[in-house]
Amino acid sequence: MPSLNLAIARLLNTGTDNFAIWVVKAPYPSGYVLRDCVWPVELNQVWQEWQQMFAGHSRLDISPNSTSQKSNQFSIDWISLPSGQTTGPYTSRLMQYLGMNLWRWVFDGQILGSLERSRGIAMGQHTRLRFRLEIRDPDLIALPWEIMQREPGQSAMSLSQDLLFSRTSSEVDPLPYLRTDQALSILLVLGHDEKLQLEQEAAILQQSLVDTPVGGNSQRYAPCIVNKLIQPTPQELIQELETKAYNVFFYAGHGLPGADGGLLFLRPDMPLNGIELAQVLTRTGVKLALFNACWGAQPAAINHQAIPASSLAEVLIRHGVPAVLGMRDEIADHESHSFIQAFTEALRSHKPIDEAVSLARQELLTLYKFNQPAWTLPVLYLHPDFNGELIKNLDEGITELPDTAIPDIGSPLPTASLRSLTPKGKTWLLRYGVTRIGRTKDNDIVIAEPSVSKRHAEIFCRNTLTDATLVRTYYLQDFSTYGTTWFLGPNGWQQILREEVPLKSGMQLKFGSARGETWEFIIEDS
Repeated sequence: MPSLNLAIARLLNTGTDNFAIWVVKAPYPSGYVLRDCVWPVELNQVWQEWQQMFAGHSRLDISPNSTSQKSNQFSIDWISLPSGQTTGPYTSRLMQYLGMNLWRWVFDGQILGSLERSRGIAMGQHTRLRFRLEIRDPDLIALPWEIMQREPGQSAMSLSQDLLFSRTSSEVDPLPYLRTDQALSILLVLGHDEKLQLEQEAAILQQSLVDTPVGGNSQRYAPCIVNKLIQPTPQELIQELETKAYNVFFYAGHGLPGADGGLLFLRPDMPLNGIELAQVLTRTGVKLALFNACWGAQPAAINHQAIPASSLAEVLIRHGVPAVLGMRDEIADHESHSFIQAFTEALRSHKPIDEAVSLARQELLTLYKFNQPAWTLPVLYLHPDFNGELIKNLDEGITELPDTAIPDIGSPLPTASLRSLTPKGKTWLLRYGVTRIGRTKDNDIVIAEPSVSKRHAEIFCRNTLTDATLVRTYYLQDFSTYGTTWFLGPNGWQQILREEVPLKSGMQLKFGSARGETWEFIIEDS
């Protein structure tokens, strides 16, 4: 599927309201264009009006001097109605006015030309254009970019039939190893929330997730398994994710925006911040993190200025979570349930995540109308290297068997570890998914030797089907600068040069110097 990625960043050396907009990725060589522009006072004013009308949080300013700029008081007269229309709800007119002005600010000149040609390429291939927007300025994160539309009467970009809209970030960790799944395996977590009857809410959400539409062909829908945790401790949550194979993490409950992705209140006195959650999600192979909360895609702010990279969605995507779906603002329970049901239905029919969000957004528009903000609230972030595929169709000839296809998803996984053979050497338990090995502290296993690269190697597991038997195999992948990863074979120590080698229990390994520390890979059934 052709992709067009656009980035927007503030030009700090030329003035507070000067921005650059450029194409980061295009489906044709000459599509990489750039333009400089100024954030207009009028657009700033309509954004302030939008926040007064729709936002459930305190005001966020675009620039530090925006409140001191001399400008006319915002007036409804600024919002012109479509040709031939003499009346209309103010909210609808405001939404349309902001959407069109955002479009005109972004898509001008060569940027518009790149979009139109990219769309034409996608149409020629009989597919959609995948459009990803990267907002590098924190003050612009909270804007509803999903409502951008070219003209009155045309669809917003996030509702388009020929384009799949999402946000992204280029400042990301590499994607972890991702399993090939044939079923949705969802961990539903309900945290502390004084407004919710947790057991009742869990039952409603669980039913919304697994329901097959009336009259639908159940055979075309992938299986959906939902396990729930109600007010778990952080340790219980981590254990659940590490001992079972989930591809979707779904959180509903209280939280607060803040630095490091804010806080999820699993229990009143047991919060978990975004970075802590990101670590466990990436190492356990979760592909999609979904937050039914008003703050998931909302940045934290100090004195009406957004804190850089502070929204939960941004923090998770930067740490390598493939897809994150959060709400830009508060969403009503009935709207949320409608969205979740339509979204899950689309995922179970093997739609990619960005297409499933588009279909669910259209459902919100149909049910709750254009002039209500419900359809504008979901914000999807996709990792730049992730194609949005959550599950594969059984008919596509999969060679790997997903863990969710195992009849008993609750069965414990084998325990794998890496043990140092030096006296009093340490034993490291390998994470399910990917375990990173290297010299620096951001690795799962740290080997502080000069001959070890910063990101030296990874160990991951893969499931295959052999004679109707599930076989779980661990692999060692070398990423070292000079290919200095070793394993002990029949003919002595053999060097791995950026290769992928299957591991067997008892195999001995070295990282860095061939005269360095010896490690033993061990796997035991739990």
